[in-house]
Amino acid sequence: MGSPVHRVSMGDTWSRQVHPDIESERYKQSFDVERLTNILDGGAQNTALRRKVENIIHNDPAFSLKDNYFLTQNECYEAAVQKKFHYQMTAQRLGWAEDGPELYYAYRALSGNLAFSLHNIFLKALRSLGSEEQIAKWVPLCHRFQIIATYAQTELGHGTYLPGLETEATYDAATQEFVVHSPTMTATKWWPGDLGQSATHALVQAQLICSGARQGMHAFIVPIRSLQDHSPLPGITVGNIGPKMDLNHIDNGFLRLDHVRVPRENMLSRFAQVLPDGTYIKLGTAQSNYLSMVVMRVEMLSDVICTLQKACVIAIRYSVIRRQSRLRPSEPEAKILDHQTQQQKLLPQLATAYAFHFLARSLLEFFHRSHDAILDRDFSLLPELHALGAGTKAMVSDFCTHGAELCRRACGGHGYSKLSGLPSLVTKVTASCTFEGENTVLYLQVARFLVKSYQQAQASSGPTSQRSLPQSVAYLTAPYLAKCPAQRAADFLHPELYTKAWAHVAARLTKDSVHHIQILMRSGADEHEAWNRTTVIHLQAAKAHCYYVAVKSFTEALEKLESEPAVQQALKRLCDLYALHGILTNAGDFLHDGFLSGAQIDMARTAYLDLLLLVRKDAILLTDAFDFTDQSLNSALGCYDGNVYERLFHWAQESPSNTQGNPAYEKYIRPLLQSWKSKL
Repeated sequence: MGSPVHRVSMGDTWSRQVHPDIESERYKQSFDVERLTNILDGGAQNTALRRKVENIIHNDPAFSLKDNYFLTQNECYEAAVQKKFHYQMTAQRLGWAEDGPELYYAYRALSGNLAFSLHNIFLKALRSLGSEEQIAKWVPLCHRFQIIATYAQTELGHGTYLPGLETEATYDAATQEFVVHSPTMTATKWWPGDLGQSATHALVQAQLICSGARQGMHAFIVPIRSLQDHSPLPGITVGNIGPKMDLNHIDNGFLRLDHVRVPRENMLSRFAQVLPDGTYIKLGTAQSNYLSMVVMRVEMLSDVICTLQKACVIAIRYSVIRRQSRLRPSEPEAKILDHQTQQQKLLPQLATAYAFHFLARSLLEFFHRSHDAILDRDFSLLPELHALGAGTKAMVSDFCTHGAELCRRACGGHGYSKLSGLPSLVTKVTASCTFEGENTVLYLQVARFLVKSYQQAQASSGPTSQRSLPQSVAYLTAPYLAKCPAQRAADFLHPELYTKAWAHVAARLTKDSVHHIQILMRSGADEHEAWNRTTVIHLQAAKAHCYYVAVKSFTEALEKLESEPAVQQALKRLCDLYALHGILTNAGDFLHDGFLSGAQIDMARTAYLDLLLLVRKDAILLTDAFDFTDQSLNSALGCYDGNVYERLFHWAQESPSNTQGNPAYEKYIRPLLQSWKSKL
């Protein structure tokens, strides 16, 4: 059977040998790891290309991540700019296409530690919201780095609630310009990456005012720095927002605009135009100007999922090296992954990482189909795309943040060391819970879609009603199943059974949330008050719906692997584990209406605990299949060879604390130690 190709450092004797405790995990393979890697990559040719790119990156000293954990905020920023410069030079030298896979693979190899990530967000927003003429003008400038662009939406006072943005763009018909202005302190743009010190242009989301009327949020390209000397342009106040939890390589900034004038052509005009005389022409729906946010939520998923995958690799590899306590008095200390409690911490996270991989792939396929239609002004799929994008972003970032922290804690004290790689993964993924939309707000947007879909289903109930609903909510009109038919633990290992269970709970909670709104409105509340007084219930329904969508996409991915029985079996166990872990975690929702009985929950738990043992046997192989290089993981605990303690000790020696003098000694420690002499 094949196995991943790994590049192991050759500096020390220990780094040329694989630790026997991890080698034994790979000795007998129940499935072809290389084949699973190919499936995750979307084909063997993609795996080969990715590894080729990784070798180019890792063999170039300019791309080394070695000292990352010892850098200050400013040093992180400069290192990220330096890597971005070399990244672009390498891409040009090797002829990598701007939208080709090589650049993504290089980004993955560098763990995203590159500057100017918002430059790409600007491009995606431009392609979503700009006219063909605007795309033809600005895209080449971006590709050649004649400008460095960012995306400026979030303000001091508003983020996810776009109608509340305060920045204004008032049209002046006399000069055919927009006057872009921050009317209040809270209108200051706050958080955009690459803004503080780098960007020359910003895509500013602002409230359009023309012909004396407010037309809602629109996007404007605003020059903010001189292309000659990089100084702020007139009317521009710009800078860095200061220290953050992490992401120190990203130059987050603030922007205040004092009546800054930009030409009429700088308003992105695919879905709306302002004519020279100030006449406003709407070419899309009210939601179409939010398309760029949908694009960004879908695009960010792979980065977020990658953090959980890496955390699982590190924690699970460490868990077969670390030994703690005896399972039997006569035996040596056990690998901590042999303890059921450690399996319970880590293996559901591994199952989640795989579930999210297939969920993101499914969403991306739907996105490409619907995005092309939307650009052609067919908006029929936009509501479902918006709901799927918002819900998936919220669920993935929530679960990956929780999972990465669980992995960190599962590594004990060593997981607290930055050299483990885990603290950085946790603090980076934590940011995803609020950027591109705060998760509670996003879940509630999903809930609105569910309520509308349920009401639509009720209004058109009949034999054709299921076909009239968007595919992701078709279960709302599925035949009602009052009780789960499971009679033994093994029944809970049938994908059809647990998928129907999740559909049942999602449908019941949605029905429940609509029912509570109706009760409040009948008692005199208006629809807005009724909504606000039921949002906790809506949140529950949205989360169940998202979990159902993830389970369904995983089971559909399994169906396509009929010709790969060994790989299919390994992945099915993860799918079963993911579905059952969710059921047991949310048992109250399944017990609430008697769909599951207490005895059936016990059966599900039995099946779940048996799965932990089966997945544990393949755990190292399943993490190997992600095929992260040691350089990309940048973890003393997570290297392929398992030499955890040697590497941790070796890396600690390179800390500036150990290689430079101690400035506090002469200033404070020595005087303190010698202060007793003055009393003699």
